Amino acid sequence: MQIRQLAEKERDTVIALRRHFHENPELSQKEFKTMNFIEKFLHDLGIETVRVPHGGVLGFIDSRKPGWTVLMRADIDALPIREDPVNLTKQRVCISKNEGVMHACGHDGHTAMLLTEAKILSQHKEDWEGKVVLMFEEAEEMGERGIAPLLRYIRDHHVHVDTCFGTHVMWSLPAGKVGILYGTAMAGAYFFRIRLHGKSGHGSRPDMAVSPIECFISIASELRSYRMRMTAPTDSFTYSFGSVQAGHEPNIIPEVLEFAGTARCTKNDDGLAFRKTLLDLAKNTAALHGCTVEVVEDQYFPVTVNTKECVDLARKAVVENLGDGALDKDCPMWMATETFSITESTWPGVFFFTGINDPAVGSGSPHHTPKFDIAEEGLVTGVAAALSYVTAVLKEKPETPSFHKVDLESMLKLTE
Repeated sequence: MQIRQLAEKERDTVIALRRHFHENPELSQKEFKTMNFIEKFLHDLGIETVRVPHGGVLGFIDSRKPGWTVLMRADIDALPIREDPVNLTKQRVCISKNEGVMHACGHDGHTAMLLTEAKILSQHKEDWEGKVVLMFEEAEEMGERGIAPLLRYIRDHHVHVDTCFGTHVMWSLPAGKVGILYGTAMAGAYFFRIRLHGKSGHGSRPDMAVSPIECFISIASELRSYRMRMTAPTDSFTYSFGSVQAGHEPNIIPEVLEFAGTARCTKNDDGLAFRKTLLDLAKNTAALHGCTVEVVEDQYFPVTVNTKECVDLARKAVVENLGDGALDKDCPMWMATETFSITESTWPGVFFFTGINDPAVGSGSPHHTPKFDIAEEGLVTGVAAALSYVTAVLKEKPETPSFHKVDLESMLKLTE
């Protein structure tokens, strides 16, 4: 398969798809028109699909030749962000038609690349053997994530998978390059939202009230030295509060305070230890203050870890097909978090970073910002890089002794 040439031939396809999704973004758990479009595109190629309730769309490509099965994934949801019509330097080539909703993370690019890859694979079955499972994942960003229903469907319907592949566009990586990291590619994350219940009262008599604000101050103060005490200096760990809400008036002590935030880590042990500490600290501190605790959100998503043998093969395949210049060997790990970490804990695999930074087109603003944009040329490279790995892994069927499977239900319970 002439991978570079085939990707170049489908340049207009991937760009047109990306612009369609960018102009028509849908929030997590509301991606109905997006999934309709995906299904029609695949059906027009003769690709069978299944829509998994609250999960997304699965597609199945069969070469009709025996071999391995590789799962390829894209996430499809957008964010509640009002898009700036100007990126870093100029007017955008396309803009959201859905006011207040924006593909500010690059999932429009992910979906466009996977559909384009599906087109190429389905039209050139003579050049590869085995099967490909396409996974278009709902709600990667927020709410009740789609990954659990998808992976449970695959398990419960006995869909065999040997290896998996995913990618994320990266705002800081130059377009035309991909990053393929050994070990940890993206951080684990703990999402927490805790409600403290006290007793309201007047500011003139705090002794007659039970202030959840004072309780939260004690919790926050105790956590300030957590990283220094509990995490090795060679490891990365951070946490932050993104929301603290309580009261309205200066002379009224509120009955309820709610705080929320995230923690990020490069080792699952560190993330899970923080989770335990925070829940224990909230419970014990609340008891000392006379408050009660309600845990509203308690989700942990594991670290995204690439399988060594898959990275070896992916780097080799990309260099062979795209040249040594396409591989960024100094690409750093990313402290953001991916639900693909669960997929990659279920099967051996690799998660690429696809470069989309190009000052000439005004891209380079970080993800989840109103000025975020994609240098579409990078998507062509992304298609070629993905096909390089997928066709190589289907051909070589590498042994993966470094991979250690994690129990699916144990992981999913932490995310729900």
